[in-house]
Amino acid sequence: MLYQDTVESEILVHKPWFIASIFAVVLAVFLAFNLTGTTMGDLMRPVIGEPLESGFYGRFAIAFVIAVIFCLNLILIGFAPLKVQIGVVWFELLILFLAFFETFDLSMPFIWKNLPFLITQGVVTTLYVSAISLVCASTIAIFAAIAKLSSNGFAYAIASFYTSFFRGLPLLMQIYLIYLGLPQLGIVMDAVPSGVLALSLCVGAYMTEIFRSGIASIDRGQWEASRSMGFGFGLTMRRIILPQALPVIIPPTGNMFIGMLKDSSLVSVLGVWELTFLARTLGQATFNHMEMLIAAAIIYWILSICLELIQSRIERYYARSKVR
Repeated sequence: MLYQDTVESEILVHKPWFIASIFAVVLAVFLAFNLTGTTMGDLMRPVIGEPLESGFYGRFAIAFVIAVIFCLNLILIGFAPLKVQIGVVWFELLILFLAFFETFDLSMPFIWKNLPFLITQGVVTTLYVSAISLVCASTIAIFAAIAKLSSNGFAYAIASFYTSFFRGLPLLMQIYLIYLGLPQLGIVMDAVPSGVLALSLCVGAYMTEIFRSGIASIDRGQWEASRSMGFGFGLTMRRIILPQALPVIIPPTGNMFIGMLKDSSLVSVLGVWELTFLARTLGQATFNHMEMLIAAAIIYWILSICLELIQSRIERYYARSKVR
């Protein structure tokens, strides 16, 4: 940790060309935009005069000040420990995002009024659809991965065709094909089961390769040893292969679940009352589109952060177990 902090400080403090390059890039980027009508232009009024009439001089002065502030901030952060650097940068970016959202002139009372309904109905439905889809997708992926690892040509052909087809079609198209196509075969499904089925089949195709690579990472001798002990295939998978493959499988599976959480917004086209559908519906009624969309975006972000923390805890647990 100390060595890494020292390296970071050397990059930022003892490399003038690095700071000069950053300064030039920031200056060029902000100079390319007309910032004289912004709040920064009003703050620079004593130097540049009237922001809207300052012309190139005003734009250059604002870009210069922003570049100086940015580089000073970069240098000062470089002296702090790594965790402090991360916390400060996150805090600054959060402040910038809040300032950006402030420019939309959002109606906060409208957001607070509808936020409980977004959480109790939209978030619950989103998590419900995503969780069931993940369980179904994992089940499909295990069988498909085993089929792709087997020497049975029939099983391998079915599994490879399944993964190729569902990985080759957009998820939205799969949702429409299942919801509108199955009734042609006499199978009528409601919106939620159709969405869960589409998510399960699509994500299961991607997770098949995750499970296949995890199972294939286990040495072949483990299979031979289990057979010599008289273990059947099912017992070998449950007790020997899958427990060792989990450290390989869990990280990409966690990423797939986070992706599925966001992809579940596509089932809103079927009228499922999940987060995106409710945000769009509530916003359309009073033309407060941005209020609900930004609220839904922040909720999605918070859910993703929570899942990332859970995933990291599980990874650390298996890492400690492996060391022991």
